[in-house]
Amino acid sequence: MSKFPRTARRISALRDRMAATGTDLVALGPSSHMGWATGVHPHGDERPVMLLVSRDYAGFLMPSLNADAARKDSDLPFHTWRDDEGPQAALAELLAACDADRPGLTVVLDETMRADFALRLLDALNAPRRRFTADTVGLLRAAKDAEEQAAIKRAHQTNDRVMAAAFAALRAGMTERDLEAVITARHTAEGAVTEFCSVCFGPNAAFPHHHSGDTRLTADMAVLIDTGCRVDGYPSDMTRCGFFGTPDAQYLEVFAVVERAVQAALQAARPGVPARAVDKAARDVITAAGYGANFLHRTGHGLGLDIHEPPYITATSDQPLAEGNVFSIEPGIYLPGKFGVRLEEIVFLRADGPEIFSDMPRDCVTGGDGARDRG
Repeated sequence: MSKFPRTARRISALRDRMAATGTDLVALGPSSHMGWATGVHPHGDERPVMLLVSRDYAGFLMPSLNADAARKDSDLPFHTWRDDEGPQAALAELLAACDADRPGLTVVLDETMRADFALRLLDALNAPRRRFTADTVGLLRAAKDAEEQAAIKRAHQTNDRVMAAAFAALRAGMTERDLEAVITARHTAEGAVTEFCSVCFGPNAAFPHHHSGDTRLTADMAVLIDTGCRVDGYPSDMTRCGFFGTPDAQYLEVFAVVERAVQAALQAARPGVPARAVDKAARDVITAAGYGANFLHRTGHGLGLDIHEPPYITATSDQPLAEGNVFSIEPGIYLPGKFGVRLEEIVFLRADGPEIFSDMPRDCVTGGDGARDRG
């Protein structure tokens, strides 16, 4: 019996998907796919590393200098190679163990694998047919189990406390980087690792991917904070907005429109519904309010081991949402030279609809010099 039952379960589930999709071989690089399947997160550099899974064998191609560390996390067989040997013989041995020397195999390639790793593998196979992981590893990863759900919830509960502390720390004259430092320190104090942080003051909030800089906070300035942390291997991701001082009528109008868009998307998100329908629900609200041209991005993205992963909530995606999916709902309106408003929730899709991971309200946080009144 395996010492790593989660790996055994996931490899078994992967083989079921391989059988259902006519897949003979799955090849994963040193990526989140490999980490999901095995719990192994090897050092990634130019030395070829792969996990190969066939219908009845699974093993690693692994540089010798990394093998001992990786063995602590897996009891799968290792086909090792040294720098003075090169990987070719070890790869041939692994392929033979996978019975992969037959012509015309269907192989699934990790789309995040280095191109030279993938080409080395394809060159070693006999006229393979290849595709990527969407209907095998990708599909399995998109349905989060209870353990993953709990880890994501813990990350969001941590991030809630940090986000509240960040708004409470607002002071006139501080820079965006000053507030980012507050957030990073609070994540650390909570035992988490900052995954990312974007602090946007005033007009900078009109840039959806703004990097925290030297802009200083002054009276009557919009504030947008988008941050997440990693807890037990899984990340959080949320955006909250507020106003340092008294928000004007246009800001409150835009904020209300974005909130209605969030609510519309939440209402539309159900198992079996195509992802584009959720995007459309949010986009229709914003367009009807006259701000359609100011909604500059998709409505959401999946979240798991990676901060961005399928399913993607876009206007062009026909992918049906499924129970167990975890994804963001984050419509936004961006007015150049003025401000931007984006409200982001990560949700877990249950049979009866989405459950929000964060417990922090989406209300506009208003006030000045630390005063926090809900507006």
